[in-house]
Amino acid sequence: MATDTLPPPPAAAGPAITLVDVVKDFGGVRHGAAVRGVDLTIAEGEFFSLLGPSGCGKTTTLRMIAGFEEPSGGQILLHGRDMVGVPANKRDINMVFQSYALFPHLSVADNVAFGLRRKRVAKDEIHDRVDHILHTVELTEKADHRPRQLSGGQQQRVALARALVNRPRALLLDEPLGALDLKLRQSMQLELKRIQREVGITFVYVTHDQAEALTMSDRIAVMNAGLIEQVAPPQEVYERPATAFVAGFIGTSNLISGRLTTAGPQGGVIDLGDGQRVTVPPSASLATGAEVQLTVRPEKITLTTGPSGDASRVRGTVGEVVYLGTSTNYTVATGTGAEMTVFQPNDGTAAAAPSRGDTVWLSWATAHSFPLGTAAAAPAAPATAGRAVPESGSLTPS
Repeated sequence: MATDTLPPPPAAAGPAITLVDVVKDFGGVRHGAAVRGVDLTIAEGEFFSLLGPSGCGKTTTLRMIAGFEEPSGGQILLHGRDMVGVPANKRDINMVFQSYALFPHLSVADNVAFGLRRKRVAKDEIHDRVDHILHTVELTEKADHRPRQLSGGQQQRVALARALVNRPRALLLDEPLGALDLKLRQSMQLELKRIQREVGITFVYVTHDQAEALTMSDRIAVMNAGLIEQVAPPQEVYERPATAFVAGFIGTSNLISGRLTTAGPQGGVIDLGDGQRVTVPPSASLATGAEVQLTVRPEKITLTTGPSGDASRVRGTVGEVVYLGTSTNYTVATGTGAEMTVFQPNDGTAAAAPSRGDTVWLSWATAHSFPLGTAAAAPAAPATAGRAVPESGSLTPS
């Protein structure tokens, strides 16, 4: 008889997955390695995402954890056990791919039970475990259907159930929603998070889609050129990006560069040139006279036709105006010759919206000016007095 919950995963004293200075070099030269000295600690029961553009090393990292690729250097530990030389089928983890790879001639239940039968698990236990997992993925009523009778989202849930029925201690997912349309992909993001909470095991999820990572993850590792630029919860990655790459890859960001003229316990003042200045929160890493690059998110900026009382304000001229329903997006050429992007919500206020060619002021609270660092060996973006870095993935302003 099936119940509403699965048995809890085995207790673990330490992290589920640990990577120590992991390198993967396909060409024999470390400088050109696909993965370059990655260190990660992934907690038991965590939904952890590897996020980055195509070719950044995220799938190679996942394949090394799975055992499909051997690292060129470093150490991979699964629940404290060194995995060097351990084959994929001995690692107590399963993997789900974008391709469902379901057997078309088998029912949903038989597809899910396939691995258990190959392991010669007792018939009664197979029945109970398949019932459990089909209930968890909400496919109990589809148990006798063939894959061709299911939607794309249902087929993906069958593939997920087939992996989870083996009760792995960790599940690796390589862009499993990539083949689905946008609406179905969005609903499956919530489904995956629900399922992960119910089964209680570690999920490691690879994606290039920032919206997927922000929606589902407990923490995100942002990768670029084989390196990890930042590891943090979704809100911190978005609100406090560690590098210019993270600021530009997660959403849209305005990058502003200038010289720090004043620094103290109340914060600092950055001279942008053309007589314009902005303020930043206090930081021990900021030194007077230093060149500083900071980021300001477009939705944090207020656009007005006159100067406001905010400490950070920049004058400019409206270039482009794009109406998007819930917001209007403005491109503004500042007095320093650079461009900034502003997202203004369409909240129904009666104030007249600025038009192309109008002189406006951009202002924001000091807390929204966030100074950036630089990843050790990642390609650096050229510094400018102010520029908008377009979003990557599918996150849209709201």
